[in-house]
Amino acid sequence: MSSQQAPRGPLSGVRVIDLTTVMFGPYCTQIMGEMGADIVKVEGPEGDISRQVGPSRHPGMSAAFLIKGRNKRSVVLDLKQEAAREALYKLCETADVFIHNMRPKAAARLGIAYEDIEKARPDIVYCNAIGFGPEGPYADKPAYDDLIQGLSGLAALTGMVTGEPRFAPSVVADKTSGLFALYSICMGLFHRERTGEGQRIDVPMFESFASFVINEHMQERFFEPPKGEAGYVRLLSPYRRPHKTADGYICMMPYSTKHWVAFFNLAGRPDLAEDERFQTMPGRTQNIGELYEHLANIMPSRTTADWLETLSAADVPSAPMNTPEDLFTDPHLTAVGMFPLSEHPTEGKVRHIKVPVTFSKTPGGLTRHAPRLGEHSLELLREAGLTEDEINSLMEARATSQAEA
Repeated sequence: MSSQQAPRGPLSGVRVIDLTTVMFGPYCTQIMGEMGADIVKVEGPEGDISRQVGPSRHPGMSAAFLIKGRNKRSVVLDLKQEAAREALYKLCETADVFIHNMRPKAAARLGIAYEDIEKARPDIVYCNAIGFGPEGPYADKPAYDDLIQGLSGLAALTGMVTGEPRFAPSVVADKTSGLFALYSICMGLFHRERTGEGQRIDVPMFESFASFVINEHMQERFFEPPKGEAGYVRLLSPYRRPHKTADGYICMMPYSTKHWVAFFNLAGRPDLAEDERFQTMPGRTQNIGELYEHLANIMPSRTTADWLETLSAADVPSAPMNTPEDLFTDPHLTAVGMFPLSEHPTEGKVRHIKVPVTFSKTPGGLTRHAPRLGEHSLELLREAGLTEDEINSLMEARATSQAEA
């Protein structure tokens, strides 16, 4: 798919130099690429480690990379070599955004600290996608999704419900932090559009995800002195889960008093609608454990299909419980074309994830497939103004490489 065939996204004309790996940074730049930005993915000679994670048809082209690498161009630069660093600075002269996810000391050693990149492009929006804020004692510690889920309290919250701390079966800390980086960069670009000023932006995973997790769990700790311990009682009820029906599971969430009265009547339990513990929001919150226990006891009395039909007719919020595999046949996701098929030039037929948001004027979308390692090295170095002799010298020194045709 060529860029000429695809609709222009709202970030068309923005060039991003992307030195990120794994998920945090690549998720951010994946979305920027879908929205029209020109993502220049700078990879070391060994490539992004995500190229090796999960199933693949060819080495270095895993499903994980094919998803996160779409709408990006790959250039190989061995930044341990001075000539490669100089080539990177030339690329930065053409860029609007620079993002990396190295620890601060490692970035400084490689010559990609903000002060280094700012010399090449004074108005650049520079993003440190880092594990921990540079002012704290964890600044130079490594950070991965599991570590941040544990540090942020998320794993412990699961344990408070189930009796055993567990990580969420999704890299939620990485992806959430990627969204923090995305909005921060876009705000930096907005500021630059108004003032002409670039700036350094630090997006630390720990602080970002901790703020995300603690938001609804502040509760009693919002007040000083605290009225109690952190934790939102409704979310910590062991009965807050998909409810077992006669033949499966259903997700249901009566929320307002109207919802609860309708549900109790449908369930043949008008006595619960009259129970003063459950007649108001404060009362339901205070007695949420007992309320959800009643739900757990009531729901097995009917089949999933029966409940869904009955609850929908009464406008009580409910939905079936999908497995990840069910998403590919969900009627709504099918109707909106959530997982379109396309043909990758080297990997054959692949299934993508549709951009979930829509823009009436600048919709964005898939403009190019995930690249092979160094697929665009020569193209990008020429765009940066390097001569053929300079490029040949980089090739001979193995400071860059080009994917075979």
